[in-house]
Amino acid sequence: MSLISSSIRASRQITPRLAVVAPVVPSACRWQRRGVTTQPAYEGHIPLNWFEHGFLTLGSAFMALANPRRGDMVAALGDLTSGPVLPRLRDAMLASPEGRQILKERPRVNSHTVDMNKLALLPEGTFGNAYVTWLERCGVTPDTREPVHYIDDPELAYVMQRYRECHDFYHCICGLPVNVESELALKFFEFANLGLPMTGFAAAFGHLRLTQTKRERLFREFVPWAVKCGSSAQSLITVYWEKRWEENVEDMKKEFGIWDPPEPRWSRPLSEAKAAAAKRQKDAQANLQEASS
Repeated sequence: MSLISSSIRASRQITPRLAVVAPVVPSACRWQRRGVTTQPAYEGHIPLNWFEHGFLTLGSAFMALANPRRGDMVAALGDLTSGPVLPRLRDAMLASPEGRQILKERPRVNSHTVDMNKLALLPEGTFGNAYVTWLERCGVTPDTREPVHYIDDPELAYVMQRYRECHDFYHCICGLPVNVESELALKFFEFANLGLPMTGFAAAFGHLRLTQTKRERLFREFVPWAVKCGSSAQSLITVYWEKRWEENVEDMKKEFGIWDPPEPRWSRPLSEAKAAAAKRQKDAQANLQEASS
C-alpha cells in the first residue's frame, strides 16, 4: 500500500479517538463521518470522502509523473479518475454477447487462472501461443497488476480490474513490447479505444521522459497509428480473450479492426522468445506423458 493511502488509513484510526475528546458537530463534519463509517463494498475497497478523493488524486498524479514505475500510484490515479468513463465501458460490455458473459462470470487473469503450459502446446499462430511467446520475449508475468481500491461500485470496479488485467493482451495483439515508447504508444491507443482518463494523462505527459529522438519518432510514427487504429477498432474491453486462445491471431486482428504499428524496438530477439516458448512446450508435453503413464 502506498504512503498516501497509509496516511489516509492512519487519519481514520485517529478520528474516532478525537471524537471522544471533542464532540462532533453533525452539520459541519458530515463528510468526515462518511469517510470513517462507510463500509467497504468489496474485498480491498477503500471508501473515500471528497477531501480524501481529491488529495489522493493530486498525490497519485504527482507520484506517477515523478516515478512512472510506481505501479500503485498509477493504479490509484486510474481508479480515482475513471468514474465518468466506466459506466460507458460497462454499457459497451452489456451490449456485446462476450461482454455480458465477462460481467456474469468475472474471470481473472493471472498465473493461477491461466495455464501457461497448456497455451504453450497450442500451434504457432494461435492467440494463446502468441501470448506465451510475448510473455517470454518481454520477460513479464500476468501477476503484476494492482487491485482496484478506490471505485465504489463493485461492478464498475471489476470493469476497471478487467481492463488492467487485459492490458498485456492489448500489447500482444498490437505487437508492442514493454519499453517506454511502446507503452506510450499503447496508452494513446487505449485512450482512443476506451477513453480512460489515466491513459490520456500518461499519453500527455509520459513523453516528456523520452529523448528528443524517441519523442519525435513517437509522434511521427506511433501516435498517428495509435489514434487512428484505436478509434476505429472494436472496443477491446468487450473481448473475452480467454475464450479465444485457439483462434488465429491474424484473424482476430482483422475481426477487431487492428493493424500492425510501425516496427517497435524489442530488447530480446523473437528467436530467443520462440526458443523459450518451445522449451516450455516440450516440458509441458513431458509432464502430460508422465501424468498419463
